[in-house]
Amino acid sequence: MAAHILDGKAIATQIRSELVREAGSFAAQRGAPPGLAVVLVGDNPASQTYVRNKEHACQEVGIRSTVHRLPADTQMDDLLRLLDQLNGDEGIHGVLVQLPLPDHLDARAVTRAIRPEKDVDGFHPLNVGKLQIGEPCLTPCTPSGVIAILERSGIDIAGRHAVVIGRSNIVGKPTALLLLQRHATVTICHSRTADPSSVTRQADILVVAVGRPGMITGEMVKEGAVVVDVGINRVDGRLVGDVDWDSVAPRAAAITPVPGGVGPMTVTMLLANTILAAKSQVAASTGILAT
Repeated sequence: MAAHILDGKAIATQIRSELVREAGSFAAQRGAPPGLAVVLVGDNPASQTYVRNKEHACQEVGIRSTVHRLPADTQMDDLLRLLDQLNGDEGIHGVLVQLPLPDHLDARAVTRAIRPEKDVDGFHPLNVGKLQIGEPCLTPCTPSGVIAILERSGIDIAGRHAVVIGRSNIVGKPTALLLLQRHATVTICHSRTADPSSVTRQADILVVAVGRPGMITGEMVKEGAVVVDVGINRVDGRLVGDVDWDSVAPRAAAITPVPGGVGPMTVTMLLANTILAAKSQVAASTGILAT
């Protein structure tokens, strides 16, 4: 059986074309585009690359992007003061602090300092709580990308047994909640799960997000399962996922590649969150829903 490739790059391109129209409509109505502020503390090379990618993506769809690059020795009071300014700036609809932060900064306090309605990462406790109880909110970008890949590929979620490998607050837990909202029966596996293979072999939809290259092998996957590989690992100079492609792809009905699967969706869903935040803030201040 040849697995159907779930092409995250193509889906991201499709969504971005839709976002161009949404951002353009917003700018025409409001006289200014949606605004995203990104805060980068220090000179972590990976973080700098991610921020440049976000800047380029914003330009592509018509979002005004401002990047605040701060030195690695920035103190907590100074960072919180900047966030307070961005919170109060009506032209900024989304605020994102690039993680990880230098060790002397409290990432939890920084996350809580961003106004929930501008929290385009979906990490603020209020947004996390709303996701838990099923209220509309800004949701974390990678889990949203996983769901978008499944839905836009025509894969039924309702009634399926979805197994999520990984319980991080950034990917595993919110992915499980989003699947549950769509009426999947959800199981989470983690480092303390006894005999995880017995669980993964029951999965109709298997989402893997642990950061361990090749962790999931063919014998751990049910014939005809849909496999979503969130992992991005560098091995011998190349990018590989958490799923052993060679042994899993022949058993799967559909599978995301690495690279080119979930990765392109993460920044795309950040753009979507920014436009959603902009529309929501306009509606809250004017009572008029932006289109």
